[in-house]
Amino acid sequence: MSTSTAPRGPHRLESDIIGSMLIPRDALYGIATARAMENYDITGVKLSAYPDFIRAFAFVKKACARANFEIGLLPRNVHDAIASSCDELLKDDALHEHFTVDVIQGGAGTSTNMNANEVIANLAQRRMGLPLGDYSAVCPNDHVNLCQSTNDAYPSAAKLAVVFRHTSVVHALRELITSLRAKGDQFGGVIKMGRTQLQDAVPMTLGQEFHSFASTLEADLAFMQRNVDQLYEMNLGGTAIGTSICADARFSHEAVKALSELTRLPLQSPKDFIEASSSTSSFLLFSNILRRVAVKVSKICNDLRLLSSGPRCGFNEINLPAVAPGSSIMPGKINPVIPEVTNQVCFQIMGADQTIATASEAAQLQLNVFEPVIVYNLLNNLKIMTNALNTLRTKCVDGITANEDACKKSVDNSIGIVTALLPLIGYKKASAVAKEALETGAPVATIAAKYAPAEKVKEYLKVEAMTCAGTIEAR
Repeated sequence: MSTSTAPRGPHRLESDIIGSMLIPRDALYGIATARAMENYDITGVKLSAYPDFIRAFAFVKKACARANFEIGLLPRNVHDAIASSCDELLKDDALHEHFTVDVIQGGAGTSTNMNANEVIANLAQRRMGLPLGDYSAVCPNDHVNLCQSTNDAYPSAAKLAVVFRHTSVVHALRELITSLRAKGDQFGGVIKMGRTQLQDAVPMTLGQEFHSFASTLEADLAFMQRNVDQLYEMNLGGTAIGTSICADARFSHEAVKALSELTRLPLQSPKDFIEASSSTSSFLLFSNILRRVAVKVSKICNDLRLLSSGPRCGFNEINLPAVAPGSSIMPGKINPVIPEVTNQVCFQIMGADQTIATASEAAQLQLNVFEPVIVYNLLNNLKIMTNALNTLRTKCVDGITANEDACKKSVDNSIGIVTALLPLIGYKKASAVAKEALETGAPVATIAAKYAPAEKVKEYLKVEAMTCAGTIEAR
């Protein structure tokens, strides 16, 4: 607990077990936050950059205050002051500037928890007409943090922040899927060559290709929505290591109940508080889901870049919207910059997932002290994933057009269509047709007529029929 003396010019003096510090007079944070600001100049990214995290803390601290009031540990005036201060944080983002701690810090998030405790306590003091930093009526530790530890308040707020932020990713992913589906419908009649190992395979439609992009992401959308409930476990009341030391036996139930009512989420307490104290498995799972989305989106971007390569010496099957000149030296060049930037976001998410996995594994005994780097990377991944998906959709996918002539030419010139003759002439003869066509440049149909009636060959080589299953006649 810190103590304060009267303001000294533009500053006030606060003290703790280590000593005294001058705090800006109007700052809502206190000495614990000020020490963290001195100690952790790491990323340059402050808590204020993540408003969902701050709002999550406001919900957690309001729920805890309600629980402590209900069980008789907080007087009404203190509860009301804390609850109203939390409401201010929920409504007024301008107050978030007082969350000044670097997101990556030592102490398992203690500095973040104390930043929240001090801001809420000072807002409460101000509402009661008392000076900032006084803490005589509302103390960051004894009142705002009552029946809590960083080790239950921090992960609970972090989980809520991920839940809040994930809705933006879900929306962005759903919109991208819709856009890809629309292009699939639009390109349904465009016949092109499919490829395996970058070699000609068999015909398909451009529409089928875009529908497949949508389908692969639909699976991840469902997986993300189905597994968000893994973040609904709140270990509030477990305090330091899960034994609930310094917490009333009634607190955990009342706090989680209040938090569930405030957020309108089906939150619950863990079956084993000690296990929950050190576990980051729900963060790890959600990071894995984002990595899976990133892998698939990156593959789609790879395909878009290949399919649009050219314009004269590449595939040139689709046109991506031109959004910027492509070169400082080559006139007229347009590059696929939107898929490129999306690729890079996906690489970042995959790499950050490895950091999260490493930090999760590094837990020791009853606590994982590396939660800050986990939370930072997960919240950042959610943010940049949302932005990348929206950018890919609006700046690229929505404006894609098909080069139907190029697609048709590739089919007409391909030897891959010989595959359709397997049911008619068999693998060995079809291989001979392919070999001769490649060596002589003669049309596949002409050579295949040596092995089967020309009309039958023509029937089997209808490219439209090659894009879906049909009826096979016995030879």
